[in-house]
Amino acid sequence: MKDLPTIIQFCKEHAFDLDFTRSKQWKAEKEGRVAVAYLPIYFPREIIHAAGGMAVGIFGGGDRKQIIKGDAYYQSYICHIPRSVIELALDKQFDHFDGFIFPSICDVIRNLSGIFKQKKIGKFVKYMDFPQNFLPEIGGQYYQQEMLHILQYIKEINGIEVTTERLNHSIRLYNRNRQMIKFMYDIRQEYPWRLSIEDVYHIIRAGTVMPVEEHNELLERVCKHIQNDLGIPQDKVKVVVSGAFCEQPAVGLIKAIEEAGCYVVDDDYMLGSRMILGDIDATTDKPLEAIANAYIRQSQYSSSIYDVKDPKEFRLAKIVKDRGAAGVIFASASFCDPSLLDAPIFQNAFNKMGIRYIAFQYSENINQFKVIKEQVGAFSDSIKLWEDEPAEILAQ
Repeated sequence: MKDLPTIIQFCKEHAFDLDFTRSKQWKAEKEGRVAVAYLPIYFPREIIHAAGGMAVGIFGGGDRKQIIKGDAYYQSYICHIPRSVIELALDKQFDHFDGFIFPSICDVIRNLSGIFKQKKIGKFVKYMDFPQNFLPEIGGQYYQQEMLHILQYIKEINGIEVTTERLNHSIRLYNRNRQMIKFMYDIRQEYPWRLSIEDVYHIIRAGTVMPVEEHNELLERVCKHIQNDLGIPQDKVKVVVSGAFCEQPAVGLIKAIEEAGCYVVDDDYMLGSRMILGDIDATTDKPLEAIANAYIRQSQYSSSIYDVKDPKEFRLAKIVKDRGAAGVIFASASFCDPSLLDAPIFQNAFNKMGIRYIAFQYSENINQFKVIKEQVGAFSDSIKLWEDEPAEILAQ
């Protein structure tokens, strides 16, 4: 796979492989391997890798899985992702996974972990609370204990004792992974026509369902290709997409935003793969502490993270400025409490800052984008035509 189109096609095939073929193959290749599924948003995949396992991302069925049984488990007024996740589980598409990690995103994900326990899906189910206290000696210590609980679950399956050397090796691999993903976004900041946001999405999502070593090889090739003068610049405005950090929008919607006249130069679609900003220390004799401290000190903003001392509206505004974006598109999954509760905070702040924005809601299985595309197109045109108008006027 030397040429870029072949790499992108390969990633497309794996990104939405709801049978998780590559992780099944990987697990069968060697005795003692463990496959652990994690739900959005972020999970420290390094610890699973160090324990001889593979962490696999579960992001729902999107618009590629018909929901039949899943609706019986949830009321109508919550987001769509738990329905498709339980549908996948009941259809035996998760049967090769040894365990499941449910990060503390919201009450819906907490309840989903309870259903997995009731249905006895997997050898272990862990609802993983992330620290809300960002003092290393309090929240950091708590986070380390949470990671140790997971490592104990895996040890009971494969007997592997995780060492400092193994953890630091895994940290280095994921550091490299994040570095190359950042490089892709940095290139797109200046030359967004070289690689569409749809292609970026497929490339990153594919990395959640294959070994990190293989994904790093793919990223190396992608990063080499996009340094060349590819594509043709178009008359589009640069924007940042925010709010789509958990339930993922359909690929058609991701594509429609750029087709409507926007270059997406930053986003939170696959936030877990980009959650840690910068490298984690891979030279310490306390690697779990290094992972915990990185989460506390180097996390990206997210509605799922409590950061009262570092308000997320200012962090998002900094991204807009640093990326040279002309505005923000708030894309929230329907009934997503974390995203929708934060929306007024962002919008009130951006009115005062003079940052242009629009907002809409979606569901992972939606496949009609005409209204949203028209809204985004009007937003793009308004920026081009009335660049000097105050943001609060354009937002009306």
